[in-house]
Amino acid sequence: MANGTQTPHKRRVHYSGKYPKRFEEKYKEQNPEKYQDTIKKVIQKGSTPAGMHISIMVKEILNILAIQPGETGFDATLGYGGHTKAMLECLKGQGHMYATDVDPVELEKTKKRLKDAGFGEEILTVKQQNFCTIDEIAAEAGGFDFILADLGVSSMQIDNPQRGFSFKADGPLDLRLNQKAGISAAERLRTISREELEGMLDENSDEPYCRELARAITDEIRKGNPIDTTAKLRDVIARTLDFLPEKDKKDIIKKTCQRVFQALRIDVNHEFEVLYDFLDKVPEALKPGGRVAILTFHSGEDKLVKKAFKNGYREGIYREIAKDVIRPSAQECAQNGRAKSTKLRWAIRM
Repeated sequence: MANGTQTPHKRRVHYSGKYPKRFEEKYKEQNPEKYQDTIKKVIQKGSTPAGMHISIMVKEILNILAIQPGETGFDATLGYGGHTKAMLECLKGQGHMYATDVDPVELEKTKKRLKDAGFGEEILTVKQQNFCTIDEIAAEAGGFDFILADLGVSSMQIDNPQRGFSFKADGPLDLRLNQKAGISAAERLRTISREELEGMLDENSDEPYCRELARAITDEIRKGNPIDTTAKLRDVIARTLDFLPEKDKKDIIKKTCQRVFQALRIDVNHEFEVLYDFLDKVPEALKPGGRVAILTFHSGEDKLVKKAFKNGYREGIYREIAKDVIRPSAQECAQNGRAKSTKLRWAIRM
């Protein structure tokens, strides 16, 4: 106080980056080059920083692919570029890699990230197209010595509410890997029949409550209440399973939400059809003795990969295949919770 006047109290400006409420405000985590300490702390807690993707089973993949300088490779799912970068480093500036991704937004970010790391067009060709076009790219490249397909959705897509991949934050119920192509999950639900939705939930995610959920979702839409946001779908699921015992309810609803969102994502992106096509074309895309490794994240994908590799081995297409599925270590799962459902299989061309 001076001369009897009181200095007005000035409130300290709240640092929005410390406890951000919106995805767009999590700028520290979305700028890993500048805020490496923050990123490191988030990863040490076993979480994935917003806007980032932690590549899974990198060491195991590199051991299987046994990449040598001068070889030609293909990363079917570019994503954040972690696997791509590790494989490029094995080439030691000799050879070439091709990579595809259908997400135009993340593709450009990753392409720049890899270029800044020293991997430009002289050693890396990035194409915005579906990996089921592997035959076209193999014809251009002259075949591949090694192929990797990581079939998981990237964390950047899961974390961004505007993409609609997660039930944890409200946003448009979209779920498309490329938002400029096809129809959103909300549009898909608008016209789907109860029987078709029940089949989708059963086939795409082994959902035990597929019948009850299909009835509740289609009834809600027929009442004139569109399910066009992630929160609306989550609420319908929660109401449908309200009969469950209180002690089990929270956990079962969470797992059910995960399965329902997975089933819709697989459907709107035609993931099984694309994988069928890709697996059918892989043998011809590989050079003699070429190696392929595939990461899957749910039983439907793994069954398709296992069957394709077994059939290829039986027919003399593959010289060797993984006898057993390879899982991430307990240590990796502790550091990256999103690795827990991962399965890795491999095959070597005759």
